[in-house]
Parts: sequence; C-alpha cells; structure tokens
Amino acid sequence: MFTVSNLQAGYDETVILRNVSFEIPKGKIVGFLGRNGVGKTTLLKVLMGLLPAWDGEVTFKNQSLKKEKPEERAREGIAYVPQGREIFSDLTVKENLLIGLEALPKSSQPKSIPEEIFTWFPVLEEMIHRRGGDLSGGQQQQLAIARALISNPTLLLLDEPMEGIQPSIVQLIQEVLVHISKKKEMSIILVEHNLDAVLHCADSFYILDQGRMVMNGQCAEVNEDELYKHLAV
Repeated sequence: MFTVSNLQAGYDETVILRNVSFEIPKGKIVGFLGRNGVGKTTLLKVLMGLLPAWDGEVTFKNQSLKKEKPEERAREGIAYVPQGREIFSDLTVKENLLIGLEALPKSSQPKSIPEEIFTWFPVLEEMIHRRGGDLSGGQQQQLAIARALISNPTLLLLDEPMEGIQPSIVQLIQEVLVHISKKKEMSIILVEHNLDAVLHCADSFYILDQGRMVMNGQCAEVNEDELYKHLAV
C-alpha cells in the first residue's frame, strides 16, 4: 500500500536519511523509534512532500509520489500531524476541524463535522466553540489528530503525538489509533520516543540511527533489551 525504497534526504549539504526502505501494510500501525536527531521528523516531512527527497522512491497506492506536492498528497489520502500540533490558536475548535475538510474535494465534503470525531474525542464537542489557543496541551493534541482524521485518510502520519501529555490522554489516543486502524483499515506511521506507547498500540516497529534503519520487528515479539541498545542515550 505504501512503500519507501532507498530514500535519501537532508538539509543543504547535510545527509539525514540514508537509503531508508520500508513498507506500511494496509490497516496497520507502524512505530518509528530512535534517539533525538536521527531523522524521524525529517522522514515524515519527506513523506508528506514538505521536504524533497534527494534519491529513492515513495510509492502510494502503486503510484509514485515523487512529483506530488503536499496538498496533492493530502487529496490522495495522506494526513499529517506535525510535532507541536500546529492548530490555529485564534480559531475555534469547530473552525479548526472544518479546515481539515479542505483536503477533500468540494463535492465530497460533508456538510457538518462527522459524529464519529466526537465519539473518539468527546472533549472536542464540549469545547466546540472555544478557541484552540485556550485548550490544554492534551486537548490541543486531540484537536490536531481529529482535524487530520476528519478527511478520512488512508495513511496517517503522526510526529510525537504522545509528547508532554498526561497518561489518561495518551491512553485515549492509543485506543483511538488502534480502533481506526482496525475498523477503517487505516495505515498509521507513528513516530515516537515513547517506547511503551509504541509497544502498546503498534503492530510493528523500525528503529532509525544516524539516518539508517538498524532494527525492525513485530511488537508482539520484541526483545526489549535489544531495543534499548539502540534507544539508550
């Protein structure tokens, strides 16, 4: 469904990603782990088209994304929640969510916010008229994820969604991700430094180190001692 082959990318003359290759199966959550600065965020930016690939191939639904701009990738069914959430703080929760619908063609945009959004994140319905900037960090993260999900993407890219959030909200987000991956057969790339979060909700994982894939496997069969060898600071 989504395949990356021999991907290379970086900034100016600095190489960040080195011959990165992987596949994301339909309806599966795949975690990407690694120390700070190893290329995880860079990888997501390349996949979303926010940063050009120097070499390699990114294929989605059997078609190359090499020449696709970010907005074109969004219309193809790829949604991205960046680190730091990047909600519109001066707009209300409702207005933020409606912006998420812009990824859909006008002819297929629903007239109202799908009720399932509020089923997954009840607090957003309670605060529907409140400004995004007035929400807590955990509420803002729920809003950011909901805004990405409202277009019903095929592939969801998440950059550190559990960062700085209280445990109860982390658990809620994990439950939502597992639910949508199974019920909607949505594929999810979960970039995280929180190993426990990945092991609790992902099906498989990859570890990046200095821009290269150094380990991968199934979360149900993981050897945590081996994982920590690559993740320890």
